[in-house]
Amino acid sequence: MQSGNQSSVSYFLLVGLHHPPQLGVPLFLTFLVIYALTVSGNGLIILTVLGDTQLHRPMYWFLCHLSFLDMTISSAIVPKMLDGFLLNSRVISFGGCVIQLFSFHFLGCTECFLYTLMAYDRFLAICKPLHYATIMTQSVCNYLAFGTWLGGTLHSLFQTSFIFRLPFCGPNRVDYFFCDIPAMLRLACADTTINELVTFVDIGFLALTCFVLILTSYGYIVAAILRIQSIDGRRNAFSTCAAHLTVVIVYYVPCTFIYLRPGSQEPLDGVVAVFYTVITPLLNPIIYTLRNKEMKAALRRLGGCKNLQPQ
Repeated sequence: MQSGNQSSVSYFLLVGLHHPPQLGVPLFLTFLVIYALTVSGNGLIILTVLGDTQLHRPMYWFLCHLSFLDMTISSAIVPKMLDGFLLNSRVISFGGCVIQLFSFHFLGCTECFLYTLMAYDRFLAICKPLHYATIMTQSVCNYLAFGTWLGGTLHSLFQTSFIFRLPFCGPNRVDYFFCDIPAMLRLACADTTINELVTFVDIGFLALTCFVLILTSYGYIVAAILRIQSIDGRRNAFSTCAAHLTVVIVYYVPCTFIYLRPGSQEPLDGVVAVFYTVITPLLNPIIYTLRNKEMKAALRRLGGCKNLQPQ
């Protein structure tokens, strides 16, 4: 396999989402609204948790990290999409492409680890309530959160360096709306079999391990919830856990579809990628606020309705 020093491409052209020219402005407005709602919704969750002392607990501390990740993932992808819809500007420099790929996988992998951590937090809270406060201290939460970011950084450094060590000598048209591993592999001027295998094993193993750990945690959680005598207690526990499990499924299914098939060139791949890069970051704050009574009560207090209590 040749070295990446032979690369002669200095920029790439992002083809983007295939659409008739007359749909450029409507698509721009649609994605602009989605992006604005994503940033404002996740930003509101962060402000609410930081500003309400009743939410200064591990579950909401991790939710702050998730909201920040959703904001930044969307910010790494959507602005360039909007630029393409409105101004038909599709050029991205080689360095910009490297940064975009690194940022997306850094944030995405960190979010993968964070989902696993949030499942572990719920496992401790429901299955080991008497030991929860002594195990999940503030310092432990900080170390665990730092670990997710560090793991995401190392994973993305490995994937990014392994992709861009390949030579890119043309063509430079990225048949995708952002620089991602499957699209970049198709442009490499070398055999990418090893890269595809490494992508499948690395991301597949990572995703599968985290998903199994999450399912295992929720297996214990469901068993513990079924032993709760109070109907209200069961309902509250299921409500909190259902929100997290819904977000996990929405996140993992599209990612699995894309990255366990790194050599795929199906048109559906772009649609699925839009879902987990644009739609999922918007859904997370909606799911967590609509299904969480404490979050809804905190939002009311933030809005000045302090006398209102959760129904």
